[in-house]
Amino acid sequence: MINITLPDGSVRQYESGVSAMDIALSISEGLARNVISAKVDGEVWDTDRSIEKDSAVQLLTWRDDEGKNTFWHSSAHLMAEALQSLYPGIKFTIGPAIERGFYYDVDPGEHKISSEDFKKIEDKMLELARQKNTFERKEVSKAEALAFYKGNEYKEELINDLEDGTITFYTQGDFTDLCRGPHIPQTGIIKAVKLMNVAGAYWRGDENNAQLTRIYGVSFPKQKELTAYLHLLEEAKKRDHRKLGAELELFMFSEKVGAGLPIWLPKGTALRTRLEDFLKNEQIKRGYKPVITPHIAKKELYVTSGHYEKYGEDSFQPIMTPREGEEFLLKPMNCPHHCEIYGHRPRSYKELPLRIAEFGTVYRYEQSGELHGLSRVRGFTQDDAHLFCTPDQLKDEFLGVLDLTRHVLSKMGFEDFTAQISLRDPNNPDKYIGSKENWDNAERAIIEATEEVGLKTTQVEGEAAFYGPKLDFMVRDALGRSWQLGTIQVDYNLPERFELEYIGSDNQGHRPVMIHRAPFGSMERFISVLIEHCAGKFPLWLAPEQFAVLPISDRFNDYAKTIEETLAPFDIRGIIDDRSEKVNRKIRDAEVRKIPFMLIVGEKEAAEGKVSVRKQGEGDVGVMTIEEFKDYFQKQL
Repeated sequence: MINITLPDGSVRQYESGVSAMDIALSISEGLARNVISAKVDGEVWDTDRSIEKDSAVQLLTWRDDEGKNTFWHSSAHLMAEALQSLYPGIKFTIGPAIERGFYYDVDPGEHKISSEDFKKIEDKMLELARQKNTFERKEVSKAEALAFYKGNEYKEELINDLEDGTITFYTQGDFTDLCRGPHIPQTGIIKAVKLMNVAGAYWRGDENNAQLTRIYGVSFPKQKELTAYLHLLEEAKKRDHRKLGAELELFMFSEKVGAGLPIWLPKGTALRTRLEDFLKNEQIKRGYKPVITPHIAKKELYVTSGHYEKYGEDSFQPIMTPREGEEFLLKPMNCPHHCEIYGHRPRSYKELPLRIAEFGTVYRYEQSGELHGLSRVRGFTQDDAHLFCTPDQLKDEFLGVLDLTRHVLSKMGFEDFTAQISLRDPNNPDKYIGSKENWDNAERAIIEATEEVGLKTTQVEGEAAFYGPKLDFMVRDALGRSWQLGTIQVDYNLPERFELEYIGSDNQGHRPVMIHRAPFGSMERFISVLIEHCAGKFPLWLAPEQFAVLPISDRFNDYAKTIEETLAPFDIRGIIDDRSEKVNRKIRDAEVRKIPFMLIVGEKEAAEGKVSVRKQGEGDVGVMTIEEFKDYFQKQL
């Protein structure tokens, strides 16, 4: 008998060789019908795979992220089976699950696959799904695998990279694929499919390789879930920050300036400045000291920090000075500069903690195909700060940063978030710098601090920064989508690489600990999420234009100017729409521009010193004096 420990801590005994599906059936048939895959000692398995020893087992359903991942991976195989049936001779490469659905990269050969073919592919997928074929796992030798895929140079390349004895095939129906798995129990679970897009993709992401056809899709266990998802996509299109950013005149891009380099227009700059001012004021209250560092630095700085080794391929190429022959880089990170600020003179323990902050612009050479509005750019500004403290101060400083980050998210209306502790990958130590002891200390500090304040967290291996673990805030927007925004990182390694010290009370030199933090993450990405979260209808305190005065004719433009001037000293920002348009058109345009308040003025209002107030999205809220409107407005903040 073996012991199976379930997530609630209960232990059940089974015969060796029991499967996750057997375990589910022993609990209830209803559970068994919904189980997609299982996590066995942290690894996701097929439900029919034999468990031979004492193990911790979690049964995964559609409600679990790993369950969705399995479902979509199997859907990619189902799509490949349909493509094989419809397009003889097609060559398959890889077909993974992604955050929302799946894709498969194929070499279609003589065939051309376009969105016009989606309906017949979808119909074929559902036809095959109804056959309820099981996914059969088979271990094969490298020689067998190469023989099976003879003539498919893509699969041959993948197989040659694998070790003999680690290669598995999965077969469902008439389709067999090189695959690690896992997969759902049978294809009949897939009830609804939708192909979303077709695009070009280079084999293994290398533009020197062959260009393939990438087909994206999504699938669900119920048709109503697909219908809801498609409705969500339509709503997301309306909220797309690129569309709203143009309509609201917040930012722009220029081919002459360069792809991925946003230009902030006056209204967007006003929005961004208010965000920055809010955080700057909070930082001053909490003892941060603002600094400014250059946009470039000598290559040696980033060699010392390790950024050149880890980010060199993603950075802009070094700039060589023509006379001195020195190499400079556009700044990929602010932290090396802040280490230099700390180290520019001797430090005493009495000066610690030292908290320095900067809205610093950094540059990464993202591939053109990965650029996406403000969400993925080549130049972005981080609300960066670095705290240098003694080991004894670390927990309190981390808790202080945690409190600030939660305050920032709350102020922006992001109440629904989860916190992810991103740890190193224990199987890939070459990804990281620093000693195991330093990593152990840093990871323990984050875990203990979050436990102390009762913050619910998940732990994910392999997502740490190369110099230290981090706490990432995964925020859900109004459409339920998850975004990674704020981050806090504990770092024992950069102080060591820069040989930073402080003189302790024992008059000896000691190494400080460093905390990296950015509550917004980057201004560009944060604003893109904020735009889509509120559909361009910003919180009143942030709105670039908080009111629009709408005179019903040119005769009242002077009175409109008086209103604007009266409200300005109270930091109430607005515009005057003095176009020769009918007032209904002006109201409609102000609604489209998401201006919170419309102040309509005509003969009666001008004579009585009043305004007729409309609230965006709600309509008329009454006639008020300017003073009454000021008080009403301030209560809305």
